[in-house]
Amino acid sequence: MDRPEAVVFDIGRVLIEWDPLKLYGPLLPAAERDRLFAEADLHGMNLAIDAGAPFRETVEARAARHPDLAPLIRLWHDRWIEMARPAIPGSVRLLRALRARGVPVFALSNFGAGPFAVALAHHPFLAEFDRAFLSGPAGMVKPDPRFYALLEAETGIAPARLIFADDSPANVAAARARGWRAHLFETPEGWAAALVAAGLLSPDEALP
Repeated sequence: MDRPEAVVFDIGRVLIEWDPLKLYGPLLPAAERDRLFAEADLHGMNLAIDAGAPFRETVEARAARHPDLAPLIRLWHDRWIEMARPAIPGSVRLLRALRARGVPVFALSNFGAGPFAVALAHHPFLAEFDRAFLSGPAGMVKPDPRFYALLEAETGIAPARLIFADDSPANVAAARARGWRAHLFETPEGWAAALVAAGLLSPDEALP
């Protein structure tokens, strides 16, 4: 199999942590937290933002629909970065090792434009991609095959020449269905081994 031409990273849970419990866990007992997420459908709200809905306005609209929960819902905007840190150092090191090798590196991530601006301010390495393909500006979210096709079309790189890491089995399956090489991300070490196996990094470059 030929060596891939470019590497594609997911962002959340691959390059930076993403866990709403980092914010809400210390604030609420489990039962109250479950009620908040169920009644206000915070995950559905976040998916809408990922798909292109405006960040602050979407959170405010959800707060207005649930006035008794409104202060907690607004935290999704006002303290968003607490759910999206820290960085995952081993993955950041791999991103930079690939860049140092001259390998094109892209992001393909479900990420609203507003949250990404916040993330970028706290995680400057997110500016180091050759290009970041984000679901919010694109108006489509993984595992929609059109989102993968957008990256192929915009980069001009054939599917078989791409290698991709994502923490979601559905997103990995969608990439493989298009002919991408895809790695289900669990640890930076596992991703490093996949990049070495693909011939993109040496063991010394990939491992600390």
